[in-house]
Amino acid sequence: MKQKKLAIIGVGHVGSYVLADAMKMNLFSEIVVIDKDEDLAHGEALDQAHATALTYMVNTHVYAGDYEDVIDADVIIVAAGPSVIVTDENEKPDRALLTDINSEVIREVMTGITTYTKEAIIILITNPLDTVTYIAETEFNYPQGRIFGTGTMLDSARLRHAIASNYNIDPKSVTGYMMGEHGMTAFPVFSRLNIQGFGEEEIDKYFKGKEPLDRGVFGQKVVDAAYEVINNKKWTNAAIAQAAMTLAKAVVLDEQSVYPVCTTLTGQYGYEDNVALSMPSIIGKNGVEQQLEVTLDDEEMALLHQSAQYIQETIKQAGKKK
Repeated sequence: MKQKKLAIIGVGHVGSYVLADAMKMNLFSEIVVIDKDEDLAHGEALDQAHATALTYMVNTHVYAGDYEDVIDADVIIVAAGPSVIVTDENEKPDRALLTDINSEVIREVMTGITTYTKEAIIILITNPLDTVTYIAETEFNYPQGRIFGTGTMLDSARLRHAIASNYNIDPKSVTGYMMGEHGMTAFPVFSRLNIQGFGEEEIDKYFKGKEPLDRGVFGQKVVDAAYEVINNKKWTNAAIAQAAMTLAKAVVLDEQSVYPVCTTLTGQYGYEDNVALSMPSIIGKNGVEQQLEVTLDDEEMALLHQSAQYIQETIKQAGKKK
């Protein structure tokens, strides 16, 4: 069996957490860390290498490298660029504020990657995630399905956590996900929400909640959850890193798992190669094996179009490769 190699590009607050999770998951025999700040990359890699001498750590070969080291990578996780810009202490920082700087960051990163490989599965975390994914997928002639963003994986986890907290149950008993933008226009697919088979109209009947289940209220709770973290610790990194590694695991083990990831739409919901957003998709060894065009109700369709239009404006701002 071929030993697996992971490349992590960008080891700031998010990338360093991805590295820490990757070291503990025992999926990869080799991990290369790449960052514009070579000292930071060296320090993070060396710190994790020291940990391999401890009893319960796997002896993964971890080191700092450069783009040439992705040539034989199986999975590449990209967390390069700033993850949030806060313009006012009382303002919710829109990820779209990162468009100008991170559109150029992702073009630089993709140029570096594609110089050496078009075979690795690329998982993107960099914000604004949907625009970054669109750029990476459409400007570099990379094989379809082998690039995707973490999308609303994190937003969906926050939805399940909010529902579970309301009814005092295990979040893993909740089936539900967000679609659209990874950002302020993400929306919960309440028509598909359930707790072990009990649907939206039944939940309040069978489960005792702190407050009634309301689409608008709980949709806003999910959006606000990100800013509660950011306003207290100034960034988010733990849950998004775990989301990325969950997807990496699905790829390496060919799980054929269904997750709401970000990809460019190819006809779904009437969008043909002109927007990237999150929808349920099957994830396996080839990356996105299949996009699943789940039927939405009228309210959800309106929210999807609203989200898509917002993303398209951000894509327009990002422009084309210079």
